[in-house]
Amino acid sequence: MNAILQSFLAGIYRQAGFSEAQQYAADHVVALIILAVVIFVIGKISSVIFQKALPRIFGRTIWTEALAQSGFLRRTARIAPAIMVYLLVPVSLPGDGWLIKIVERGSLAFIAGMSSHIMAGFLDTVQSVYRAGLEDAAKRTPIKGYIQLVKIFLYIIGTVLVITSLMDVSPVGILSGIGALSAVLMLVFKDLIVGFISGIHLSSNDMVRIGDIIDMPKFGADGSVMDITLQSVVIRNWDMSITTVPIYSFVSDSFKNWRGLAASAGRRVKRSIYIDMRSIHFLSNDEAENLSRIPLLSGYMHRKLNEINGCGPEDGMRQDDFISGPRLTNIGAFRAYIEAYLKSLPVIAQNMPFVVRELQPESTGIPLELYFFCSDKVWENYEHIQADIFDHLLAVIKEFGLSVCQIPGGPDPRFLAGQLPFTNFLPDKKNE
Repeated sequence: MNAILQSFLAGIYRQAGFSEAQQYAADHVVALIILAVVIFVIGKISSVIFQKALPRIFGRTIWTEALAQSGFLRRTARIAPAIMVYLLVPVSLPGDGWLIKIVERGSLAFIAGMSSHIMAGFLDTVQSVYRAGLEDAAKRTPIKGYIQLVKIFLYIIGTVLVITSLMDVSPVGILSGIGALSAVLMLVFKDLIVGFISGIHLSSNDMVRIGDIIDMPKFGADGSVMDITLQSVVIRNWDMSITTVPIYSFVSDSFKNWRGLAASAGRRVKRSIYIDMRSIHFLSNDEAENLSRIPLLSGYMHRKLNEINGCGPEDGMRQDDFISGPRLTNIGAFRAYIEAYLKSLPVIAQNMPFVVRELQPESTGIPLELYFFCSDKVWENYEHIQADIFDHLLAVIKEFGLSVCQIPGGPDPRFLAGQLPFTNFLPDKKNE
């Protein structure tokens, strides 16, 4: 304490009639009050410098905003008063008693703990800048897991330094003890270690990115990846619920990643219409003429009819052969119409695989499978487009003399009772 201040206080003590013990106690109280005022002023000044002056000097940038949001500037402003306390205690408090040691140890422990907190804030800043400035790279290779691992080590070291500062012992002894307990630590932090290794595997092989659409039925997860941490992957499901999946499950278990859908030129449609086999027949002349009037089908019909009319005995065919002669079928014409109809739609990706095929007959009919890609990959639009396509095909199928196979039930149980003869579904031979 300053000699002038001591002499001033000594005069006050004499007038108040303080004893020597009371003067000693009063000196410490006055010194602590003065030290608290100085610390308060320094704290306000450092807060203004770090939280207001520096952002204004450097301007509004991605770094200054990230430093402010992560708490790095606020924490740095708090450590300045603690440093001043540690430096001023030996010269501000009278004597060298226990009070000086307590304040020194407390300020040193605060500096150690806050230093770890500041470095953790800086790591959060790096992560924020990485995600904002390098968005594509952040989705492809997230670093949050690595940041979390480094922060864990920082907090462990900070905790050790805080304990050694309060106990006034060397940190080497505690670190040596931790080394001896490494087996126990491996058991305690098993999930962290496994998660860290799994995160490296996922990042190095580019298996999962933020924003990927993931499907993991085992965990009931089907949605977009929101976050990737050291231990888990957070997924927002289509029903807006949140599923947290252990990160090592993406290495040990199978999952479906729909990233290829976003990168492709279209979204696949693979659906079948089940045709009643009893409704399949050869086209009569009247039916062929009527179908030839359909603009989308006229080219196909004229071409096929010309091919049929041009066939003769030299081709091994006879025009008057009702069974094995060259004839068109209604299902073949329907397939040709579907192909022409899909090719006429601008929403169909014409440069991607495209096929309309018949699959093996089943008890529910002949599956007529449509395999194509929709150029609009937005889920709502995609569902509307394919619904419109199949609505049209189901409505137009009657024009080809075909019927869709459907299990009888509801208000029409005549199939089960045998009251509705199958001949009602056979083609009319009068027009043949």
